[in-house]
Amino acid sequence: MKKIWNSMIIRFFRNSPKTSIGAILILIILLLTIGANLFTSIDPTNRFVDEYHSQPSHSHILGTTQLGNDVFAQTLYGGRVSILVGIFAGVLTVFLGIFFGITSGYFGGWYDNIITTVINIIMVIPNIVLLLIVAAMLDGVSPFLICIIIGLTSWPWNARVLRAQTMSLRNREFVYSAETLGESKLRILFIEIMPNMLSIISSAFVSTIIYAITASATLEFIGFGDPLSCTWGIMLFNANKSGALTSGAWWELIGPIAGIVLFGVGLTLINFSIDEVSNPKLKAQRIMRAYYKVKKIQAKKMKKLGLNNIE
Repeated sequence: MKKIWNSMIIRFFRNSPKTSIGAILILIILLLTIGANLFTSIDPTNRFVDEYHSQPSHSHILGTTQLGNDVFAQTLYGGRVSILVGIFAGVLTVFLGIFFGITSGYFGGWYDNIITTVINIIMVIPNIVLLLIVAAMLDGVSPFLICIIIGLTSWPWNARVLRAQTMSLRNREFVYSAETLGESKLRILFIEIMPNMLSIISSAFVSTIIYAITASATLEFIGFGDPLSCTWGIMLFNANKSGALTSGAWWELIGPIAGIVLFGVGLTLINFSIDEVSNPKLKAQRIMRAYYKVKKIQAKKMKKLGLNNIE
């Protein structure tokens, strides 16, 4: 069974270049950020007094900032915080979306009316505007607070989709069978119904991570983040404040921008592959492309042998 499962995973990655490229990008970035101390011995808070705004060199791969901080070290250690913000916001969003979306779709009645009203109210509130208001009131927000606000304001979109999907599944035969057998409501919700929506849940999780990272970087870039923290957004804020572009210090920007872009591209490619697996039409198109590719190769081989292509 283990060999069959491993062969299925290998075949899936081999037949899906998007998944392979996305997974490689994510693994490389996670390896660099989580194991930052393995790739650099420099503390991101250290300042090299004699090396302000120094260009990339052997001792400083991506140069230094105006304050003398090593850009490469800040990129690796700052990536930890930015990625954690995205992951925790994604987990919180998906958890709330699953709980309220599935339960309201299954139970219905007054409970569904209350949850639907709450969903509609929260969906009207724009996340970025709320983040800006909170940041202005608190004179800046920490990455943890950004994560909480994004998670608490992003779940209604997922809950609405999961509610509609649950309402279409609750009248299926397997749900009636589980209820007849006396299974508990929790088991029916999270063992019988939820596995049928894993593609929607995983897609929502990936999308929320991308949104949370870009939203936190945007807030920090415009000056509403914690200036004492080390994140990709704070790096961009400091580079902009010190006039990195006008002074030609491009190396201050290349690290955080590359981290955000490559991590976002990797997650987007994985999200596309999830859609291909979960969407029957996209899956059928991929199978047909593979079929015609094989037929084309066979036709070329038969042409070389001087044989006619027999269907």
